[in-house]
Amino acid sequence: MELSREERALYNPAFTALLCIRAVQGHEKAYKTPCPLPVAVTASIMALQPAVRHALPATTGTGLMGWLEANQHVRVEMSRNATALAAVVRPGLLFALQSRAVFCTTTGLSLKPRAVPQTIGDGTRETRAIQQAALLLGRWLPSTGSLGTVLTLLGVQP
Repeated sequence: MELSREERALYNPAFTALLCIRAVQGHEKAYKTPCPLPVAVTASIMALQPAVRHALPATTGTGLMGWLEANQHVRVEMSRNATALAAVVRPGLLFALQSRAVFCTTTGLSLKPRAVPQTIGDGTRETRAIQQAALLLGRWLPSTGSLGTVLTLLGVQP
C-alpha cells in the first residue's frame, strides 16, 4: 500500500501512539485488565481505515461475527491493508511505550494514569472519529472471546 503525503502526515508516530492509547483505554474501561498487544494494534489498524471505521456499529453490544457477515468488505480491507498499516502503527506503539504513556506488563498494555485526557475533544472531525473508533474497538474486539478467533475472522494473522 503506497501512502500519500497526507496519509503519511496523519499516520505519524504521535498520532498512531494516541490510537494505541485509545484502544488500551477502551479495553481497560471495559475489562479492568491490561490490554493484549494484538488488540491495541488491530484496533488502531482498523480505526485508520475509513471503509472499516464507517461500518463500525454504534455500540459494543453488536456481535462481531454477525457484523462481519453483514460487512464482508471489512475482511477484504483488513487482508489488503493490515500489513502496511501495522508498519505505520508499530512506531506509534513504540513511541507510546518510550514516552511512558503506556507500559507493558506480563499480561498486556496498561495506561499511565492521566497520561492522556479521557475525553476526545481536540483535532479535526476525522482525527476525533479515528480516536473514537480505536476506543470502541479496544472494548469490542475481545468481546467475541479468543483473540486468535477474532483475528482469523478479520482475515489477519497475529
